[in-house]
Amino acid sequence: MNSDFLTMIGLGGIDIGYILVGIVAVILILLILLIVLLVKYTKIKKRYDKFMRGKNASSLEDDMHGLFEDMKLLKANADKNKKDIRVLYKNMEKTFQKLGIVKYDAFNQMGGQLSFSLALLDENDNGFILNSVHSSEGCYSYTKQIKNGKSAISLGAEEEQALNIAMERSSK
Repeated sequence: MNSDFLTMIGLGGIDIGYILVGIVAVILILLILLIVLLVKYTKIKKRYDKFMRGKNASSLEDDMHGLFEDMKLLKANADKNKKDIRVLYKNMEKTFQKLGIVKYDAFNQMGGQLSFSLALLDENDNGFILNSVHSSEGCYSYTKQIKNGKSAISLGAEEEQALNIAMERSSK
C-alpha cells in the first residue's frame, strides 16, 4: 500500500505496518512515563497536603516566625552556655586539682604511720603542703606554700615525695 503523503516526505518505500508498530511503541512508552509521573505527583501531593493540613498562608507564616524565634532563643542560650563554661574553666584553674599524700612514722617508737604530708596544688602547680607530725606528746601541723611547683622553705623527704606525687598528676 503506497501513500502519496509518505512518498512526499520520502518514506514511500516503508511498509505502513512498521510505522504503526513504531507509533504504538512510542505511545506505550509515553503511557508508562505518564503513570510514573502520576505516582510521583500523588506522593508529592500527599506530602504537601500533610504539610498544609489545617494551615493557610498566615498560619504557616506564624509557625515559621515561631520557629525562627525559637532558633534565636536557642542560639542565645548556647552563647550564654559557652560564656559560662569559659568562666568555669577559668575558675577551675584556681581550684586544687592535684594531690599527693605520703603517710609515715615520724618517730620510730610510734606505730601505724600516723604522720602524713599532704600536697594540694592547682592547675599551675600553686598551693601548699600540709605536714602533720604525730608523736606521743601530741600532733603538730605545719604548712609550706608552693608556687610553680617550688617551695621557698626546704622540704623534708616525705614533703618532697608528696609534692612529686601531686605534680605527676595532670588535671583532665
